[in-house]
Amino acid sequence: MTRVGVVLSGCGHLDGSEIHEAVLSLYFLDRAGAHVVCFAPDVPQRDVVDHASGKPTGETRNVLREAARIARGKIQPLSKAHAHDLDALFLPGGFGAAKNLSDFALVGADATAHSELVRLVRELHAAHKPIGAVCIAPAVLAACFRGTGVHPLLTVGAKGGASDALGAMESRPQACTVEHCVVDEVNRIVTAPAYMYDARISQVALGIEQAVAALMRLAVRPASAVRS
Repeated sequence: MTRVGVVLSGCGHLDGSEIHEAVLSLYFLDRAGAHVVCFAPDVPQRDVVDHASGKPTGETRNVLREAARIARGKIQPLSKAHAHDLDALFLPGGFGAAKNLSDFALVGADATAHSELVRLVRELHAAHKPIGAVCIAPAVLAACFRGTGVHPLLTVGAKGGASDALGAMESRPQACTVEHCVVDEVNRIVTAPAYMYDARISQVALGIEQAVAALMRLAVRPASAVRS
């Protein structure tokens, strides 16, 4: 059974994982026959937002404990994740990806990613194992690869804005509609825009379903088929 790590960043689109994206990712991975293992960094959230008002509350919450709400308690610290235990990795979006998995929400193209995630992403890439990311999470991948000589093909949706930031981070941005995904066959990376668009959940589901299908295809396809 294909073992896929899913990295969550909290619970709620304004300060953690986007719940629709996270649940759809888990659903489509399970339906595709994957064995899913959830991870999250065991650190304080960058902030806590009242999702009714959209305003910060001043509270302190832990990313791992909040992400456990989505994972139904079955979650491990990101420090426990290693490429040799996984066949693939998938990152749902939400502001938590840009706040807790990285600081992209604060500094844009100058962003750095959480050190444990950088380690894991680079381990997987070195092992020719596929990585998927949706919504703003591709910007986290761009931060992980910057300076390595790897220039992944990524999408965060339409041109401009965050897409331009990907280019400034040494990645190759590609425009993509919400119902589709972008596949970098060489680097074995799959990305989809999801809620980077003001879209219906059914539209977001189509893009994530395609991304998961592509990830699973790459996870069972020998690396030699796409790399010399």
